[in-house]
Amino acid sequence: MKLYHGSWLEVSAPDLEHSRSDVDFGKGFYTTPLKEQAVKWCGKFKRRGKQGIVTSYEFDEHTCHDLKILKFPSYSEEWLDFILNCRSKKDTSDYDIVMGGVANDKVFNTVELYFDNLIDKSEALKRLKYEKPNMQICFRTPAALSYLHFEGSIKV
Repeated sequence: MKLYHGSWLEVSAPDLEHSRSDVDFGKGFYTTPLKEQAVKWCGKFKRRGKQGIVTSYEFDEHTCHDLKILKFPSYSEEWLDFILNCRSKKDTSDYDIVMGGVANDKVFNTVELYFDNLIDKSEALKRLKYEKPNMQICFRTPAALSYLHFEGSIKV
């Protein structure tokens, strides 16, 4: 599967040193199989006067049987709980790779209302069921990163 990473520079050798821990799936290197999503991620850098670079990789998830992988096929109670734990820096899981929906602008608003206790979990899930998830794949360990193979980059 081809994956993309949007940034302000080419990332030929991804690492975990430059990642934050209080994001959707915790500390890790984030990619997406959706090129247009990676281009959109570059937008925040371009708004700051930097360039936008989309780096591409090859990843064969069928060869990494030794890794612990968590997949969220849709927005769900489990996804919401996992995001809450990660963003609150309370995640203690040992997954090498986490795959699932992105808390984009519209989804993020619902998630924030839930995190701030302004809506309950059932209301958050009711709102999320109408959203089509984008996809992000977070490589959380050096072992997982070893399966990600750099292909090249383009300026956007």
